[in-house]
Amino acid sequence: MRIVFAGTPTPALPSLQRLIDSPRHDVIAVLTRPDAAAGRRGTPTPSPVAALAIEAGIPVLRPPRPNDPEFVAELAALAPDCCAVVAYGALLSAELLALPTHGWVNLHFSLLPAWRGAAPVQAAIAAGDSVTGATTFLIEPALDTGPVYGILTETIRASDTAGELLDRLAHAGAGLLEATLDGIADGSLQPVPQPGDGVSIAPKITVDSARVRWDLPAHVVDRRIRSVTPDPGAWTMIGDLRVKIGPVTVDAAGEAVGDPLPPGRIQVQRAGVRVGTGTQAVVLGTVQPPGKKPMAAADWARGARLGDEAVAS
Repeated sequence: MRIVFAGTPTPALPSLQRLIDSPRHDVIAVLTRPDAAAGRRGTPTPSPVAALAIEAGIPVLRPPRPNDPEFVAELAALAPDCCAVVAYGALLSAELLALPTHGWVNLHFSLLPAWRGAAPVQAAIAAGDSVTGATTFLIEPALDTGPVYGILTETIRASDTAGELLDRLAHAGAGLLEATLDGIADGSLQPVPQPGDGVSIAPKITVDSARVRWDLPAHVVDRRIRSVTPDPGAWTMIGDLRVKIGPVTVDAAGEAVGDPLPPGRIQVQRAGVRVGTGTQAVVLGTVQPPGKKPMAAADWARGARLGDEAVAS
C-alpha cells in the first residue's frame, strides 16, 4: 500500500523504520510536527521522525495546522491508501480522516479501551497495572474510540520507568503495526468495535503533576516517580531549590522496625538518603539539582550539607 506515516517523537521510529523496510508497503511521505526550538540558542530542530525520513529520502510534511484546507488538499493529492499513526501529536478532522482509502490506523500504547489519551504508559505505571500492551485501531473523530485491528501484551516490571516500558512497546508495536497494514492490504483483517466497559483516560502529563507528593504511601510515590521518568521527570522542593528525583526504592527495613520518619523529612545515613512518605520511607536513587547533571543521592547530600530538619515538599 501507499502509506503516509504520521509521527513525531522517538517512540515512533521503530514503526517508521519497519515500514520503510517492508516489501509490501511504500512510505510516500511522512507527516510530523513542525521543527521545534532546541538547545540554549533555540535552534529549530527536526523531530526524530523527520530526521529519519530525511535520511531515508522520504518527503516530510510539517503543517502547523494539519486540518487547514491547504494541507487537506496536499494530502488528497498524494492519494495514500492508508495513513499510519504513531504519536503524531495533533487531533485530525473528519475531512482529513476520510481521505485515505483505508483510513488512518493508529498504534496506541495500551490495551484499549484502557488508558485512552496522551500518556497511556505513564498512567499504567502510576496505577500499578501489572500488564499493559499496544493496540492498532482505526481512528475516529473521538479520542481513541475506534475499532481495533490487533493487540499485543507486555508485562510491567516492578522497576520499569515510563521510558523503559515505552521503548519495549515501541519496538514490539512496530511489528504489530506492520502486520495490521499487511492484513488490511490483503483483506484478511477487519476491525472489531471496542468494548463499552473498562474505559479509562490517560491525560497528558504536566510538569505540575510530576511534583512528588510525599504524603502518599511509599508504593504510590515509587510508581508515580517511575511513571514520569525520564520525561518530564519527578521533582520536589528542598528549601528554595527545585530538584529532580530519579526512581526510588521502598525502604522495607524501615517498615519492619516501624519507621517514624514523617512525610518529606530527609534523613542522610551511611546506607543512603531516606525520605519519609505517608507510610514507610523511600531511599533516593539519583538527584539532579538545578543546572547540574543527575548524581547519586549520597553524593548530592554531601555537597548540599543538609541539616537535621531538611524537608522535601
